[in-house]
Amino acid sequence: MLTGQLRNDIDKLWEKFWTGGVTNPLTVIEQISYLMFARMLDMQEEQAERIAARGGKQVELLFPLTEQGQLLRWKNFKNMAGKQMLKHLKGEVFPFFASLGSEEHGEQGTSEHALAHIGEYMQDADIEIKNESVLVAAVDMVSDLPLTDTDVKGDIYEYLLSKLTTAGINGQFRTPRHIIDAMIAMLDPQPLDTVCDPSCGTAGFLARTMEYLTRKHSTPELIWQDEDGNNHYPGDQLEASREHINKDMFWGFDFDTTMLRVSSMNMLLHGVTGANINYQDTLNKSIAENYPAQQQDFFDCVLANPPFKGAIDESNTNPKVLGIVKTKKTELLFVAQILRMLKLGGRSATIVPDGVLFGSSKAHQQLRQELIENNQLEGVVSLPSGVFKPYAGVSTAILFFTKGGSTERVWFYDLKDDGYSLDDKRNKIEADDLPDALAQWQSYRQLVEANAEALEIEKQFGDKKQKAFVVDAVDIKANKYDLSINRYKEVVYEEEVYEAPKVILKRLMDLETEIQSELKELEAML
Repeated sequence: MLTGQLRNDIDKLWEKFWTGGVTNPLTVIEQISYLMFARMLDMQEEQAERIAARGGKQVELLFPLTEQGQLLRWKNFKNMAGKQMLKHLKGEVFPFFASLGSEEHGEQGTSEHALAHIGEYMQDADIEIKNESVLVAAVDMVSDLPLTDTDVKGDIYEYLLSKLTTAGINGQFRTPRHIIDAMIAMLDPQPLDTVCDPSCGTAGFLARTMEYLTRKHSTPELIWQDEDGNNHYPGDQLEASREHINKDMFWGFDFDTTMLRVSSMNMLLHGVTGANINYQDTLNKSIAENYPAQQQDFFDCVLANPPFKGAIDESNTNPKVLGIVKTKKTELLFVAQILRMLKLGGRSATIVPDGVLFGSSKAHQQLRQELIENNQLEGVVSLPSGVFKPYAGVSTAILFFTKGGSTERVWFYDLKDDGYSLDDKRNKIEADDLPDALAQWQSYRQLVEANAEALEIEKQFGDKKQKAFVVDAVDIKANKYDLSINRYKEVVYEEEVYEAPKVILKRLMDLETEIQSELKELEAML
């Protein structure tokens, strides 16, 4: 969490971008990302210089050295006049960013400078800030950001991303962070897991997973509070897993290069220097050739909110995905692909539109049958239809499943409130079922992992009038694998007692008589 001062500074800069002609929120975030990247490269160079000075070794320079010095470094251009700086960034600094992914810088940029892997997605980066005063203000603010503090700089980027208020294309929209946090807590990733989001967008699932791990693996005595009462977590217990976390843990795929740049910076600012953020159309048949290892039996955890854009061309779809479910609908294909990507015993929390739960087509039933009979569908959390407003009003659910085995029973939760109003404003409210959903899920999982008897599970979760309950897989199969919560939830109807019609009519006549009497009194006064 950020201090009030930092939030105010970011808000003021955001307003400057807006008045300076940069009105697309994603463009603002992208431009700030470039400046943060430039400063962090400079910080990386300074760190290398300090290490070299202590060891008496010659430093290996990332930035080229000219007679005038390393002009491309943040510290050497941040104090330029606006016009000069704008020309310098456009003509020198940004072309240098693009070269970081080239063969010229490949060996040095990848192995010695962990930050340089983002260079691959800087190929078409450009400065969109045309107003010189806005550029100077942006550089000044980025210079003052506490980028040496991993915890704070992750919060900075999260706050920037929270300002995205426009939906993307092809059914893409930003997943609310509190929903992401609940999904992560219920899936409970571990420090040595491999975690993937096959349609990563801004890498919200991956970045928040890193935050979850940091919170969970911090020594309580080392947690500190800032002046605004925000807790900061050192994540000191993750040190033994740090190399795995930096290089092998996080994987994100997307086919929007703008999102890839934002995702890479998001992970970097959350302390993950080598997240595997890759350009990839997850459902395309060419992926089997480009990323064969990651497409089958690879990941421990998959967290996803795939796009629901309708249908795609079957001729371009990975045939191995079509082998699981033959359809053109992306929401079904993504679930099938996630099943392929998980290793045996791997787990997923995936958001799907409600149609996946009860659709009557052969493909819908085929996918649900696959989840029930050849895998372990563990939970279905029904979300209220306003969760994704103002982007979309679609009704959705979260599927929790494990690859392999078969399903004995499915845990359902009827989530009515998520802590925010379910209109376009999405204001904070007191009603919030998410903490209860997490607590009930953890209680259920404890019973399952302890191999509790069916009667014991039935005793705690057998009442289908409650928000949390279980349904036997046999009953689900008998209902054509229907997973909609209303199919199984028992509704208690309360009898309403009304007065007899004659009594109501008599009251209406008496009221009419009273009105007529008062009207006559009023007429007499005129």
